[in-house]
Amino acid sequence: MTFRNAEQLRDAARYVPLDRLLVETDSPYLAPVPHRGKENQPAMVRDVAEYMAVLKGVAVEELAQVTTDNFARLFHIDASRLQSIR
Repeated sequence: MTFRNAEQLRDAARYVPLDRLLVETDSPYLAPVPHRGKENQPAMVRDVAEYMAVLKGVAVEELAQVTTDNFARLFHIDASRLQSIR
């Protein structure tokens, strides 16, 4: 999503409603911009979330909460037991 040539992926993300989105990295491969060329780590998911928040026109805190809730709903986990990436 953060790579210059990922326009189709960005288009898809613009179309998908917030209550259907999850955020992930391609860890251990393809670190997001601005970490390209470095080893990817799960903690870099924040960079993806920040990028997606701008793309969706919402605050990163809102995107973090919504995607955490979406994850909990998808995997039938009590959301109160999770910490978002905030």
